[in-house]
Amino acid sequence: MQIAIMGIAGKMGQEIFKIAEKDCDIADIFTAERITNFEEKNKIFSNADIVIDFTSKNALKEHAKLAKENKTAMVIGTTGFSDVEYKILTELAKTNAILYAANMSVGVNLLLSLVEKTASLIGEEFDIEIFEMHHRYKKDAPSGTAIALGEAAARGRKIESYLPNYELRDGARKSGEIGFSVARGGDVVGEHSVIFATDGEIVTLSHRANNRNIFAKGAILATKWLKDKPAGLYSMQDIFSF
Repeated sequence: MQIAIMGIAGKMGQEIFKIAEKDCDIADIFTAERITNFEEKNKIFSNADIVIDFTSKNALKEHAKLAKENKTAMVIGTTGFSDVEYKILTELAKTNAILYAANMSVGVNLLLSLVEKTASLIGEEFDIEIFEMHHRYKKDAPSGTAIALGEAAARGRKIESYLPNYELRDGARKSGEIGFSVARGGDVVGEHSVIFATDGEIVTLSHRANNRNIFAKGAILATKWLKDKPAGLYSMQDIFSF
């Protein structure tokens, strides 16, 4: 299997490359460090079976165009997407195999399942608060993982057309609200907690990432799983049977 890593100069790109180059199932790795020319990128997409993309949401439109033209599968871990980017993913998935996940670690995807299950079992007398902390340089807030946890809680409570509200609360908390708390500082790789709080007791589900290696391993696992899959929009939840 031949893969291309877009954004290999970044921290995640470097971690993915380290794991990929040791994997006997990967025949070749195409890197795209500081390549901005469309024709050069097109060669990369045409030569790769799967492209791993951890760049930025601003690059998605161009990369989706290249993937569609070359019928290239993609594993995408970029966060901070808006409805515009999600629409691009949905359209691309009609013709290409696409796996998108805000977080590719096994532990976080287990947490997502646990949050959905817990939210389905307890009533609205439990307030739900999602807390996340990352290093001082992280740009998007809340994190993509925090948003995914909010969506998991909403699915558990069968909230239709859920739209996360990131605004700071003013006054008393509304019943049934799913809240978000964000912290930035130091070199924290990633911490996420989902707090279910009611009068007299609190239940907390948490995950802590100690290094980026877990995300890189998940990206390679996703790449192997996606090989030869038909067109469609997949997630890490499709890989695991939690």
